Amino acid sequence: MDDSGTASFSLDSRRAATTGRDDFERSWRTHVGDEFPLPRFSAATVADFRVRFRAAKVHDVALTTVDGASAAKTAEGPVQDSDHVRLWLVHRGAWALGSRRNSVEHTVVAGGFLLRHAARMPHFALPPHTRAQCIVLPAAPFARTLASREVTGRADAAEVRLLAAHATMVEEALPDLSPAGVRAARDTLVELATAVAHRGFDEVNTRLSPALAQAAKNLAERRLADADLSPSTLARELNVSVRTLQRAFAAGGESVTAYIREKRLELARQALSASRLTVSEIAARWQFADSSHFSRAFKRRYGLTPTEYARQTL
Repeated sequence: MDDSGTASFSLDSRRAATTGRDDFERSWRTHVGDEFPLPRFSAATVADFRVRFRAAKVHDVALTTVDGASAAKTAEGPVQDSDHVRLWLVHRGAWALGSRRNSVEHTVVAGGFLLRHAARMPHFALPPHTRAQCIVLPAAPFARTLASREVTGRADAAEVRLLAAHATMVEEALPDLSPAGVRAARDTLVELATAVAHRGFDEVNTRLSPALAQAAKNLAERRLADADLSPSTLARELNVSVRTLQRAFAAGGESVTAYIREKRLELARQALSASRLTVSEIAARWQFADSSHFSRAFKRRYGLTPTEYARQTL
């Protein structure tokens, strides 16, 4: 692989529909190129192209995120040859796919995903206000796992969450990655997509550790107020062993328990500044055993007791 084969761009044409499509096509051809051909859009789509779009090329992998205010649909005519594996992940709205423009063979609805190998780019249609991701991958690594079949399921499946978390990290970090980092990021995207195809996670593959740790962090941050949040509950949600999860955090110099405690302390600190809750109420809210335990942990982290900190912020 050529280490120069990376690029990314973002575009928001939701308030400039008349030039949005032209800007989008120009940016795509400049940064992503002909290896990932664009479809021909319908006249209605061209006339009203209001979308926030982000794309990244990582060698032979393309990452795209679309958040459309307007509808989008491909035009009549044959679809282009494009021997790739595609994963569609829909967060809001729907993504309809078909071999002909007005045919619908599969609709990926909000909260779902579809992974498919296709020798040609399918026709598609998106209603207004659809937010979705499409990850385009080389076909060769999936020759045995996918063949002519497709994989569908829920977007909150453990393997899909890992892939989405890693794709987001790659999009954000790509401009700063070294050539070795780019290759590792690309290989991990393929490995994670393969895990989706297998519907399982390879605990031995340490290249997946950053994505696993990030997915666990995303999950933990939504549940910091839950009394049962622990390494074991996170591991169970992500379909890995506690040991594998701990190793993933250790690869980044952290521990699962310390990460949860740090995030809870930060939220408690914010509450001391912005709410009228007592120290005991804040301790209970963020699952510290009691106010004494909370005070000791808070002082170790911030150098002041919760009461002293609250007094300083008045």
